[in-house]
Amino acid sequence: MQEVTQKKGAIRAGSLFGIPFFIDVSWFLILAFVTWSYGSALGAQHPEWGTLVPWLTGFVSALLLFASVLLHELGHSFAAIAQGIRVQSISLFLFGGVAQIERESRSPWGALVVALAGPLVSIALFGLFYGLEQALSLAGPAGAVVSLLAMVNLALAIFNMLPGLPLDGGNVLKALVWGVTGNQYKGIRFAGITGQGVGVLMMLGGLFVIGNFNGLWFAIIGWFVFSNARRYSEYARVQGRLSGLTAVQAAVRTEPAVPAHASLRSFADLYALGSSQVSFLVTDYDGRLVGRIDRGALLRQPTEIWAITPVSAVMQPVDASETVAADQPLDEVLTRLQEKRLPRIPVLQPSGLLVGQVRIEDIQRFFARKEPLRLAS
Repeated sequence: MQEVTQKKGAIRAGSLFGIPFFIDVSWFLILAFVTWSYGSALGAQHPEWGTLVPWLTGFVSALLLFASVLLHELGHSFAAIAQGIRVQSISLFLFGGVAQIERESRSPWGALVVALAGPLVSIALFGLFYGLEQALSLAGPAGAVVSLLAMVNLALAIFNMLPGLPLDGGNVLKALVWGVTGNQYKGIRFAGITGQGVGVLMMLGGLFVIGNFNGLWFAIIGWFVFSNARRYSEYARVQGRLSGLTAVQAAVRTEPAVPAHASLRSFADLYALGSSQVSFLVTDYDGRLVGRIDRGALLRQPTEIWAITPVSAVMQPVDASETVAADQPLDEVLTRLQEKRLPRIPVLQPSGLLVGQVRIEDIQRFFARKEPLRLAS
């Protein structure tokens, strides 16, 4: 699977080819379950192995199973890196693995390659382990491990190719619809809808065997697929409605900018005191954005020098990644706000002139109440 968000509650476990690798605490639950499930089954099938060997075999199998999942995610990651897309992390969690990529591919063909890379790795691993099993005629614990890995990698490839987001098959479907229609968000929405259907069918299938733990687990995975597919559909709906709009059309000037030449005393009297606002943008004489100042700047300076200290002396620079161009598509602005977890972002003309700010609450209100986006004034 591919994702664009990093889950909280994950443990940094190192790096894989320069990609940060995380293990979510929920992963330990599924590790224990797979160890118990396979270990107990082996113990029943091979009583001659004694007590320890089946459980040890189950544990080793579980670790190698998740190593296969990691290789699956590395397949996605290398395909993305080949397109110049940074992979922010790879994580293992309760439902498998996820590669967090910085952005979507620029073309439907690129998205198709990234989507197919993971299942192709799993198919290759199936071929490798099946070939080893047949060529070496493995028996005993080694044969049990290799047989399981062959079966699981084949199942992983088949399951992930089901045609619905967030599964790889959904990403394949998204890329195909994108290629046919020329609209990425139509592809996401269509694959999100089919993903909800896949999730519902999985939940219903799990309910038919509810007395069996495997049925319950199948239903839980179905719920996971359904809820994530619905999120993708909503994302596509929002982004689609933003299509054609630019940052300047949503920029507002409800919060005054502080002149860089103003004294700290003026900043305190005219802006900071009596306002709930914490941080203020700073502009030069021509209205170009030059920095940011917060209330803490006042507290860090002796009050006796406020009158002779200009705001420019204590302001902080604004990172370019925390601003957007006036003509930047609004869907990209929303993505930037979400990725940076910013409540608002300054909008600049090419000269650096501050047009206003795009606030996430204005975009949310636009969709909740269908209000027109206000133009900057």
